[in-house]
Amino acid sequence: MKLNKYIFGAVIACGCAWSLVSCEDKLDSESIFDTSESALDPTSPTYQLDVYLEEAFRKPYNIQFRYKLQDVGTDMDYNLIPADYSKAVDLAVLTKYLWFDVYDKVATSDPNFMKKTTPRIIHLIGSPQVNAANLTVTLGLAEGGLKVSLFNVNGMNVNSFASLNEYYFHTMHHEFTHILHQTKTYPKEFDQLSVGYYDALGWQSRDSRVTASLGFVTPYASSQPREDFAEVISNYITMTDAEWTSLLETASEPWEDNGLGGAIYGDAGNDQIDGRALIEQKLDIARTWLRDAWQLDLEALRAEVQSRQNSYSIEVLEELRKQVYDIPTGTDVQN
Repeated sequence: MKLNKYIFGAVIACGCAWSLVSCEDKLDSESIFDTSESALDPTSPTYQLDVYLEEAFRKPYNIQFRYKLQDVGTDMDYNLIPADYSKAVDLAVLTKYLWFDVYDKVATSDPNFMKKTTPRIIHLIGSPQVNAANLTVTLGLAEGGLKVSLFNVNGMNVNSFASLNEYYFHTMHHEFTHILHQTKTYPKEFDQLSVGYYDALGWQSRDSRVTASLGFVTPYASSQPREDFAEVISNYITMTDAEWTSLLETASEPWEDNGLGGAIYGDAGNDQIDGRALIEQKLDIARTWLRDAWQLDLEALRAEVQSRQNSYSIEVLEELRKQVYDIPTGTDVQN
């Protein structure tokens, strides 16, 4: 995407700090958040969403879902604005429907899976986080596995699921994969599959056809191994059958960098890499790891995500919105 003569790549950033806590520890029934505050004010203009977030996220998962911008919870080097209330409502109900409910349904071996593994804070931010140094835009940020921030909420287009997927739900699954592998490490053999082909500084200038032919599902996957791993899982889950097939077909072709940030059709076998086979090998490692480490069936996870994505419509969203807007307010509550 060109913007003011600069090319912006979409960054999904992940914090590295992580304090490991055994997932076998007995869950504490007490919330880690202060629940001693007075009851929510029924006359507050945000009362309905506040009640929904309490019932849908805080009580069952011990999560704070923050949509009111907190300066202390953001990087002060960036100019950021709060999420609009209506956009926060939409993203909250869709997050529950397309992320939390999916894993709750698939993780049948452990009914507390999501309560144990999800971040403690989900923070919505209205504006994008523009990184002037490398001309990229951060879509999501996972900080130590404890907090996930989602940016550009005010730019959300609920009429385009492709856009919703690209900017929010793929990001959610990507960041959640980071949390899972920071808790239980994925096989180190994965890191060796593309040694010599990662580019931490110049990935945003790589053409997606070139990176596919090198065995990466996206240019961002070619930045470093842990992003490669998270991109394999999150893209496989959220890409349609047609999109995944197209990716593998592109990866089978001998695309080469043309030196101008684009791609040219090169000589087959020139780089000695079968991009399609390499992507499928990476996917096999991820599939086995999810099964053995987390008792999660990747195919069942993908099937559930695809089913919900394929059935998405404005009518579905309107039904989900009722979970918020049908909550009584004002005198209805006080009486």
